[in-house]
Amino acid sequence: MPVSLEPLDVGVQVPYHFRCPISLELMRDPVTVSTGQTYDRISIESWVATGNTTCPVTRVPLSDFNLIPNHTLRRLIQEWCVANRSFGVERIPTPKQPADPAMVRSLLNQASSETNPLHSRLSALRRLRGLARDSDKNRSVISTHNAREILLSVLFSDSNSSELSRESLAILAMLPLSESECVFVASDSDRVAYLASLLFHSSIDVRVNSAAVIEIVVAGTRSPEFRAEISNAGEIFDGIIGILNYPLAYPRALKVGIKALFALCLVKQYRHKAVTAGAVEALIDRLPDFEKCDAERALATVELLCRIQSGCAGFAAHALTVPLLVKIILKISDRATEYAAGALLSLCSASEQCQREAVAAGVLTQLLLLVQSDCTERAKRKAQMLLKLLRDSWPDESFGNSGDFACSDVVPF
Repeated sequence: MPVSLEPLDVGVQVPYHFRCPISLELMRDPVTVSTGQTYDRISIESWVATGNTTCPVTRVPLSDFNLIPNHTLRRLIQEWCVANRSFGVERIPTPKQPADPAMVRSLLNQASSETNPLHSRLSALRRLRGLARDSDKNRSVISTHNAREILLSVLFSDSNSSELSRESLAILAMLPLSESECVFVASDSDRVAYLASLLFHSSIDVRVNSAAVIEIVVAGTRSPEFRAEISNAGEIFDGIIGILNYPLAYPRALKVGIKALFALCLVKQYRHKAVTAGAVEALIDRLPDFEKCDAERALATVELLCRIQSGCAGFAAHALTVPLLVKIILKISDRATEYAAGALLSLCSASEQCQREAVAAGVLTQLLLLVQSDCTERAKRKAQMLLKLLRDSWPDESFGNSGDFACSDVVPF
């Protein structure tokens, strides 16, 4: 049961002073501002982040933006949760305090100084990694202290140990990079080659972190030339496909792997490398295992690969491709439906066998439902084109006049 309770429904009323004045919900991390008023941390941080400089309750200007944890109130709330456990109230966890900016600066200085002993630098990086893992707030604090430049320098320094590089890589995988920082990596073939080599490291964590940084760099680089150079680096596609094929006991591999594969496949001239590396089998075999957002990205990748000859042939040859794509229509989301319809359009345009398989799998009913749904206009246009393409494959008694479905060009992805 959620902590924001409905008193009349559960027979227990949350004490007024346990509720955040902003959200009116039970506070999970109460903090006090300079006026003496207490709020839930996430609520007051959002208030300040939107440009407000006054106390929400008193409207008095805040003399500073320091948030002091109200430990006494938090313990009282926890005791109240325990006392009302029989009503389904769950005890709020003790929140971890956000990283202190001074401590972050000290750790970054300790990690970047080449005169410090190796164990001291490693210790600093590991503490930073722990802080970054704890919360978005900590990652924001770390990012504002020139951390990414320092970490990139440590990662690619020839004089540093592999342990230092791996720890830096793990932190960078959790941080956003600016365009200039992405260009710093993408413009140097040695740096790109180093990241690609880490995709084959013995540690799956290192491999996934490398894939995450590669995806961040590709997505953050506007230059088509740099994006193409990354996609053409060594056996980069083999490494990414290897991560996708890693056992499901490590779900982060699946999530990071599909993000990286999609980003690399946006470069059309090297999509054939993804096919050669085994992307077809990996995508079809893993498609049922993706969560919603990742499934959308996987289907977008399938559609992109179906637009090249080798990709289209590879998916057409896989026995599960067409039935799976037909089944997905109108099932996961509007985006997923659009990408599945686009992939089917490419496959059926290239292969009469795929047309027969699609009809046998029930695509006609799915497409007719799609064109009458609230799905995206692009999805409907693809469905109309596919219906017209499959006109000759319709059973005679199924539908009357296929001319009702207008044809239009496929909208670029």
